[in-house]
Amino acid sequence: MTDIGRFVDVVRDVARGGSVLDPEVLAHVVRPRTSELDALSPRDRDVLAQIAEGASNRAISRRMHLSERAVERHVTAIFHALGIAPCRRNHRRVLAALTYLRTT
Repeated sequence: MTDIGRFVDVVRDVARGGSVLDPEVLAHVVRPRTSELDALSPRDRDVLAQIAEGASNRAISRRMHLSERAVERHVTAIFHALGIAPCRRNHRRVLAALTYLRTT
C-alpha cells in the first residue's frame, strides 16, 4: 500500500471515531517507567532519602533505629546498585543524593 493509501485509510478510521498512534509513540507511552532507584530495597531507599536530606550515617542510624554498621552496609549497597564507584573527583554521597532527587 502506498503512503497515500495508508493516509486515506487512517483518515477514514479517525472519521469513524477511531484513533491512530504511531507504533513507536505508543510503545514509548505504554512502556513501564523505570527508575535507577528500582534496584534498591525499600530500606535502601529510606537510607538514600536521609542521605539526600544531608544526614550523616550516625544521624541516619538514630532516626531509623539501626546500628551505624547497618547504615554503612546500606550506603555501600546503594552505591553499588546505582553504579557509583569510588572516585577522587566526586563525592559518592552527593552523587547518590542527586540521583535520588532527580528521580523522585
